[in-house]
Amino acid sequence: MRTLIQAFRTKELRNKILFVLGMIIIYRIGSFIPTPGVDYGAVQECVDALSSNQENFIGLVNLFSGGAMLQLSIFALGVMPYITASIVVQLLRVVIPRFEALHKEGQSGEAKLTQYTRYLTIGLAVLQSTTILVTAKNGALFSGCSAQVIPSSNVWDLIVMVLIMTGGTGLIMWMAELITDKGIGQGMSILIFMSICSGFLPQLWEIGWGTDGTDGDWLKFGIVTGVLLVILIFVDYVELCQRRIPVQYTRRMIGRKMYGGSSTYLPLKVNMSGVIPPIFASSILAIPTLIAQFGDSDQAWVKWINSNLANTTSVWYIALYALMIVFFCFFYTSITFNPDETADNMKQYGGFIPGIRAGSATSRYLNYVMNRLNTVGAVYLLFVALIPTVLIMALQLNSKLPFGGTTILIIAGVGLDTLRQAKAQTEQFQYTGFLLENIDHKEG
Repeated sequence: MRTLIQAFRTKELRNKILFVLGMIIIYRIGSFIPTPGVDYGAVQECVDALSSNQENFIGLVNLFSGGAMLQLSIFALGVMPYITASIVVQLLRVVIPRFEALHKEGQSGEAKLTQYTRYLTIGLAVLQSTTILVTAKNGALFSGCSAQVIPSSNVWDLIVMVLIMTGGTGLIMWMAELITDKGIGQGMSILIFMSICSGFLPQLWEIGWGTDGTDGDWLKFGIVTGVLLVILIFVDYVELCQRRIPVQYTRRMIGRKMYGGSSTYLPLKVNMSGVIPPIFASSILAIPTLIAQFGDSDQAWVKWINSNLANTTSVWYIALYALMIVFFCFFYTSITFNPDETADNMKQYGGFIPGIRAGSATSRYLNYVMNRLNTVGAVYLLFVALIPTVLIMALQLNSKLPFGGTTILIIAGVGLDTLRQAKAQTEQFQYTGFLLENIDHKEG
């Protein structure tokens, strides 16, 4: 709170904050503008009749779009295509040597990878918008609703709708980059944060108030709110935890100057994979549920998927969800952090870990440390991701909780990162300097 107050007192930071708020307002307004060709009344009828505890790929996309997906608005896809494209480009670094070479080139290479990410985002937006519109046209998007949300059967009308949704995704991507350049924080993360929070408080209030003020339970509301606050504090603490490996640099004579001889440390986060493992696990487990919507409800395989994988409290879902989180925690960390490359860079600049020989021995030591950290990080992600399921089973909540493991990690991570950047810029603009006279200088 103190950081925000100090930020508003500085003109430059105040303008940045107001710019971010303006972009957020435009983003939220676009989430309620229906795509031309969609029967908005039919959409509202189907949304009201849709089961709130339905878990599928549509529900995941709807989470990151702030509810715009089920509204079939111009921003229906939200930031999901960009997130998918970014993850795919990172994974392709292992398969395509050209991408790994661009990553090692520095700023110019990262700019090229960002350009590839934009192109892939548009391609995925075309694919996802076509899938969503065809699913809505066939009635599989809103299961159990007979209303026709897309009355027209003309192919050209469908193409126009796909182009509009794809253009909306491009506009969101441009707005996110503007927030990153002219605002505070990472633009795409802030838009994700606002999308999740847009439906957070209404769903939380619905637990205590109910639908009409009579079928709520304030005791459950208090328990859920208390658990949420405790988990947020715990997540904030773990996300700030680091394993600091000491690094010593030897002295080197370059020309007539002596370089090196300093001591520093290599910070390794406990949860280096971030929110990626729960997102991957939820997406993969949602695919069978999405496929089952196109099958006959009387078939055995459809019944098994609906009773086991579509139900987040089933034993099969919990077991597969936990296994996938552990797997992706180790897999994604192995992609983003390369012990061999880190050891080579340290050796190149004359650095070494005290007690460990430079080169392959350092690589083996870093790999050993990362395996231990990944084990702790996987247990931490399992705890956070399964808390909503435990609450649903313990409190017998029929409605979907307003928060999940992915939601908590995103809210805590984006909030910490944004506040950290705001604090850094506040100190930059309010630094008085040490050459000014007759001014009482204060530290901090």
